[in-house]
Amino acid sequence: MEYKIRDISRVEWIFDKALMMKNIFVGVIFLVSLYPFAVMADYQEGRDAFDRGDYSTALKEFEILAKQNDPRGQYALAVMYDIGEGVLQSSKEAVKYYRLAAAQGFANAQNNLGVAYDRGEGVGTDYKEAMKWYLLAAERGNKDAPNNIGVLYMIGFGVPRSFAKAYTWFAIAGTGDSEAISNKNFVKKRLTPEQRVESQRRADEWQRIWMKK
Repeated sequence: MEYKIRDISRVEWIFDKALMMKNIFVGVIFLVSLYPFAVMADYQEGRDAFDRGDYSTALKEFEILAKQNDPRGQYALAVMYDIGEGVLQSSKEAVKYYRLAAAQGFANAQNNLGVAYDRGEGVGTDYKEAMKWYLLAAERGNKDAPNNIGVLYMIGFGVPRSFAKAYTWFAIAGTGDSEAISNKNFVKKRLTPEQRVESQRRADEWQRIWMKK
């Protein structure tokens, strides 16, 4: 997919490398207090099966959980359809299950649903809808969403272009995200010292509010 950006050098390269960040099982966390032991065991059995390449068993376990409206099962099914492991690859089916999990506040699913709208995979391209899901994902702790938000502001897709807001979100992404660091350095050159200070202040304020939740 090509993006024609006239007035920002390197943006196409940055966009290709940094914007389309999905979570594929990494960081899937569940709380013991929220799920009965038997249900947790089913999920872990599915994860173990997936990790060893036994996709038929994984699919069976995840489908059971998804029918029980368990967001982890829905998310896991979405991932399988997204990457085409154990099932015929289907972006539409992936979006279906990402949406179900995202509606229940599952942060990784929210981010991946945002990516689907960003790429136009399984749904029509809609940058405003992508931004909505990225914001929700970021608020719930997804690590890729802040960089994704920053790139939308940097390029001006779905929102007015703002290097200052892009800087804020790249700062929120933090030092653990190499792509965000690269993108932050890119927009930093296009801001005044005063703008950088204010953008960093906004990032710090956001983190104080949302990192406590």
